[in-house]
Amino acid sequence: MLNLTELKPARVFKFFEEICGIPHGTGHTDALSDYIEELAKKLSLRYLRDNFGNLVIYKDACLGNEGETIVLQEHLDMAAGRDTGLIIRQDEKEKRSELSVIDDYIYARGTVLGADGGIGIAYILALLEAQDISHPPIEALFTVDADAGMKGVREMDLSVIKGRRMINFGHFNEGEILMGCAGERRISCEVPVRYESEFGTLYDIVICGLNGGHSGLEIDMYRGNANMMMGRLLHYIDLYMDYSLAYLKGGKSYNHIPREAKASILIKTEDADKLETLIDRFNEELLKEYRFIEDNLTIYCENKDELVENVLTEKTKQRVIFMLLALPDGIVKMNPEYKDIVQTSSNAGMMSLERNSFVMHISIRSLLSSEKHALCDKFKFLTETIGGKFHVTVNYHAWEYQERSALRESLIYVYFRMYNENPKLTMLHSGLECGIISDKIRDMDIVSIGPTIENVNTDKERLCISSVERTWDFLVRLLEAL
Repeated sequence: MLNLTELKPARVFKFFEEICGIPHGTGHTDALSDYIEELAKKLSLRYLRDNFGNLVIYKDACLGNEGETIVLQEHLDMAAGRDTGLIIRQDEKEKRSELSVIDDYIYARGTVLGADGGIGIAYILALLEAQDISHPPIEALFTVDADAGMKGVREMDLSVIKGRRMINFGHFNEGEILMGCAGERRISCEVPVRYESEFGTLYDIVICGLNGGHSGLEIDMYRGNANMMMGRLLHYIDLYMDYSLAYLKGGKSYNHIPREAKASILIKTEDADKLETLIDRFNEELLKEYRFIEDNLTIYCENKDELVENVLTEKTKQRVIFMLLALPDGIVKMNPEYKDIVQTSSNAGMMSLERNSFVMHISIRSLLSSEKHALCDKFKFLTETIGGKFHVTVNYHAWEYQERSALRESLIYVYFRMYNENPKLTMLHSGLECGIISDKIRDMDIVSIGPTIENVNTDKERLCISSVERTWDFLVRLLEAL
């Protein structure tokens, strides 16, 4: 049986292994909150726990290091696996898949490892328990349900936090200091549709084989969006032959770039060969456009042999195609200073043709709140122009880059002293709880760091062991210097 405490730093891996043995999927973090609460009691540390399960634990400064309070923050919930269909364990009685070590990495067989969140919690708990590490006053902030619209920190009363310097552990690349992250607004654009009965031959059209990915982490890879491709294909077919649209659906989540989309169209029986030729030609064109990006892209059609179907009227079909062609998707703007960082983007994550409407669910992200709002206005205007309705379902604030940060300068100083080189400064296009915290506590000075974690929130997730040790050493040196 693998014992992670044989790894270094043992005090960190002890807690990480125990955390991995506790069910803590999003919405089911009570057991982990209980575990942390019991540890606070055992260590005789003052703590607060709210009705949502968020916790704050207070630890006094060490003698001789009575400086400004430092807030250490991490989320408790373990995100569901993306693009894998994995189900996160929620039942107390279920056994966790066995952890394994291969070379310099820790894996969990058959499921998400949970290092996103888990290793940050382990760092904080190890610091709370340690009696041999010099540090200023600590406020350890543990929040719940980050993967459910950051519900925990959104609902939490942050007046219990007195510190104005905060280290978040939500970054996954050692040697980097995160100094900002995108805010997000999730919207739905809904346009009314009408149906009519029509005779013809029904064909299913499927776009599949795309890579997909997270719309915050992988939007800069220019991967294809199956929903938007389907819009282009429907318009392309419309240029050369008559058809009616009976069904349209694609994508599974706001946050993920759609890998598949399906449409059903009604055509004249004599146009079958023409349809197949058009689809083959369009597939070839897209393979050229996405060469080296989407090599497994496949578009095909199937004859369903049905002759009567309820289909969209021609007017509403054109309205649907307009939506898919006109709405922005993908990268909207790169950051002008840090040129490899996406500043603003949109992702048409889901679409569906319903009984009375066609609905698109879209995630809009930006490092600047003003640009996020401006892009939302564009979606609203386009939707309402064709008689549709616009709704905001989720909105959270960006953690905007601050030109001056005393805490960031401290990290740079300590890192240089340790490695004789500066860390990489970067920003993240996905969201962290830092955004909501910076909005609620406007004078909070924030940085985010962490060890290297690869393939985050998938069944291939792995945690670099040596990186955990180096990041721990850096954290200890930093707290001594603050």
